[in-house]
Amino acid sequence: MIYTLDIGNTRTKLAMFENNSLLKTEYLSTKNLTEELLFFLKKNKIKPKIVLASVVHLDPTLLNWLQTHTDFTQISHTTPLPLINKYQTPHTLGIDRLAVAAGATIKYPNTSRLIIDAGTCITYDFVNANNEYLGGAISPGLQLRYKALNDYTAKLPYLQTEDIDYFIGQNTNQSIQSGVINGIVAEIDNIIDRYKKDYRDLTIILTGGDTVFLAKRLKNIIFANPNFLSESLNNIYQYIIENDKKNHS
Repeated sequence: MIYTLDIGNTRTKLAMFENNSLLKTEYLSTKNLTEELLFFLKKNKIKPKIVLASVVHLDPTLLNWLQTHTDFTQISHTTPLPLINKYQTPHTLGIDRLAVAAGATIKYPNTSRLIIDAGTCITYDFVNANNEYLGGAISPGLQLRYKALNDYTAKLPYLQTEDIDYFIGQNTNQSIQSGVINGIVAEIDNIIDRYKKDYRDLTIILTGGDTVFLAKRLKNIIFANPNFLSESLNNIYQYIIENDKKNHS
């Protein structure tokens, strides 16, 4: 059994793999991560294997416990990965972005890859057919757009995501929904089209919390996988193990 931990700004996704098959996912509060994760892990009678990627600084108490009681691998900028990081500031690249780029490199060989992670932010990460990570883009996600409209105006309400079938909003709420949802869909489709002009062999992966909501609205053909980061962490772990075996053989 291998556990992967995707530690985000507000919540942590815990996934359980056996023989490379995803068995189960759970969500924990990043704010209370030490307490919730230790409660979960202490129920295990065996020393678990854990692969972790975090965009926040971890509580030293949690790190010490993991190092002592688990077979623990933390993905970092120094982890050997199957790509060449050509980002101008490689150490500022989010570990979650680096992990999905590496995961796409492993899962979809011999092609260009565009990974779109639709969560708090929408991140675009591109790896070419030579396995070179070139960069991408960051823009506000659905909830950030709703919140910004409410925070920075006097009268616009704070709305939640809804299924809509209109383009022209006929009142304030509809106008917000149309602007946020149709705006994001237009952004994603346009960015995909720009990449496809330059890279005809492009493989497109959509992941993140808003995957299911957005996938059915996009005109471009994509691989929609909300668990792609968790699967990438598992695949990176297998890649590290295989490399270690080769280096010691």
